[in-house]
Amino acid sequence: MQRMVQGNDLTIIVVNYNTGHLLEELIGSVHQASKALSVQTIVVDNASNDGSVELIRRRFGDCQLVVNPCNLGFGRANNRVLDLAQGRYVLLLNSDAFVSPDTLDKTVAYMDAHPRCGILGVKLVGRDGMLQPSARYFPTPWNLFLARSGLCKLFTHARMVDDITWDHASVRQCDWVPGCYYLVRKELIHQVGLFDPRYFLYYEEVDHCLAAKRAGWEVVFYPHTTVIHVGGESAKSEGEITQSGRQLEALQVESELLYFRKNHGVAGVWMNVLLTTLADAIIVLKRLLKRRSPVGFDVYAKHCALGWSLLSRTRWGMRPTR
Repeated sequence: MQRMVQGNDLTIIVVNYNTGHLLEELIGSVHQASKALSVQTIVVDNASNDGSVELIRRRFGDCQLVVNPCNLGFGRANNRVLDLAQGRYVLLLNSDAFVSPDTLDKTVAYMDAHPRCGILGVKLVGRDGMLQPSARYFPTPWNLFLARSGLCKLFTHARMVDDITWDHASVRQCDWVPGCYYLVRKELIHQVGLFDPRYFLYYEEVDHCLAAKRAGWEVVFYPHTTVIHVGGESAKSEGEITQSGRQLEALQVESELLYFRKNHGVAGVWMNVLLTTLADAIIVLKRLLKRRSPVGFDVYAKHCALGWSLLSRTRWGMRPTR
């Protein structure tokens, strides 16, 4: 049983949306990993329709449950329960991310020993043991264009967002870490807040890490423990999934526009849209030169149209659509 006393070491916040089939494994792994710590666990349900709320009430009475009347998205749901957090640190843990027995102890100990570390992420692997991008570079219109067009092979010195070719055995500072295991110092939250509520899904942690670094905090990748991350489980119940199977295309494009407008201004958001359009055109041209069938070309046309449509609907990245 978790100790629910004032001044916990750690508050864990789990946002759940139709992932009841994962909760037993998730909370079981948290219980196993938190035996040496005083831990408060809060589950925020985003109006699930899979019986998650009933399951949590029946099986996990030691968790604090907050039920939202509608799906608030990831960032807003986390923001909503911050006032309940009693821990010295706040861990945002995805419902499809499963900690190792040593994860909580090691990461809290690292934060205790390094007071300028404001945000910490860990080594992420899939069910198959394959490494996932765990410490990333900030996105720019240029590096996203290189990735989308395939021209990154010609610009080998460019810092690509999801580069995983570096050493994953050493602690290192980085630009941002994924939100599936996102350990934050309470003082940082008091200083810069948590997530910008304009982001419904995606880019919340990118934006937050940028704000933290601008305020003088370190963002750290910690490799000495592993978290299994399935990825995309909540997204599967929200609508059409992109080809990667892990991201909702419209929400991703919208959040990208919001991020670039906020952090790079009008020039940044327009450069992003123009380079994305160019990348789609380059992909189609390369397929034509290889004399491939035109079947599937409409995917790139739709992606291009989506970007321009959302540019208008968000007023050039100024406001969200939901």
